[in-house]
Amino acid sequence: MAVETGWTYLTNHTHVLICLAQDSEMRLRDVAEKVGITERAVQRIVAELEEAGALTRVRDGRRNHYEVHSDAHLRHPIEAHRTIRELIALAEKS
Repeated sequence: MAVETGWTYLTNHTHVLICLAQDSEMRLRDVAEKVGITERAVQRIVAELEEAGALTRVRDGRRNHYEVHSDAHLRHPIEAHRTIRELIALAEKS
């Protein structure tokens, strides 16, 4: 799916988090394609999300799967009263 260039309301960090919440075994290459960024950028974002406590990477042989910590609170003071679960809910299809 081609991603339109330019700014969006949500960050690439949010897009990566949503992808991994929807499919915990999604390959980072596929996340990169879906979000419209490089695989290396996705790797950096995943590392930052891990460091922030938003997700955990679990090795399973040669593959990884990702556990999103949906009860964790968002980082910025404006939205710190909200959780990752609430953020992900924005992207759910009805």
